[in-house]
Amino acid sequence: MKTLREAKIGERVKVVKLHGEGAVKRRIMDMGVTRGVEVQIRKVAPLGDPVEVTVRGYELSIRRTDAELIEVEPA
Repeated sequence: MKTLREAKIGERVKVVKLHGEGAVKRRIMDMGVTRGVEVQIRKVAPLGDPVEVTVRGYELSIRRTDAELIEVEPA
């Protein structure tokens, strides 16, 4: 499986699984990134950090380390 960090700009993906534990996983879920939600990759910063996505109708910037914890599949 690939992670959110590996998805290309403009691609729509569906969240399959969240890795990580405790506060990190909770923070990702609090931002609206939960299993089954569709995410579109909008922009990636020049050095790859952060990744800007659209999730649940709003734009969100996610750090590279957090994006690596989000397992996705094509939507």
